[in-house]
Amino acid sequence: MPASTDPSTNLNDISFLGRLSEALSQTIEDQTRELFDAAGIVIPVRSCSLLTALRQAGEASPAELARALGQSHQLVIQKCPGLIRLGLITQHPDPADARRKLFRLTEKGQAQMAMQDRYSDEISDVYRRLFAETGDVHAMILRTLRALKERPLRDRAAKILVSREKEQRPPPSP
Repeated sequence: MPASTDPSTNLNDISFLGRLSEALSQTIEDQTRELFDAAGIVIPVRSCSLLTALRQAGEASPAELARALGQSHQLVIQKCPGLIRLGLITQHPDPADARRKLFRLTEKGQAQMAMQDRYSDEISDVYRRLFAETGDVHAMILRTLRALKERPLRDRAAKILVSREKEQRPPPSP
């Protein structure tokens, strides 16, 4: 029996854009992990931006890292124990406020980031070639994120609903 053409059962339908985005993200992560392993990079793929932000800051609290990344404080906190276990970062109390924790890269973390920098140059070339086949997904993601920040889905949906209501109204009687 052929697959249904009913959009509500087609998991690749545009209404499942979030699922498709997650599938793309997971595919990139899995394939990048293979490349990292071959290059001796132990940084978790989904922690590269966190370590980049930490390197730029020198040292930072989880809240500062979360702000820099546009991610939740909780997500940053969840990643840090693994990075400490890998020997990539250290944690210490803030001298000005012992309740606050600060993180910084270790020497191993610095060395791994240097390896990741070399990898970034190479993978950028790979992505450019991929985008020659598929279109520039990077630019499209940035445009889409910007558009959704300027006008969220709820506002866009409200406009559509108002248009539909107007179309469905019976014409005024004479």
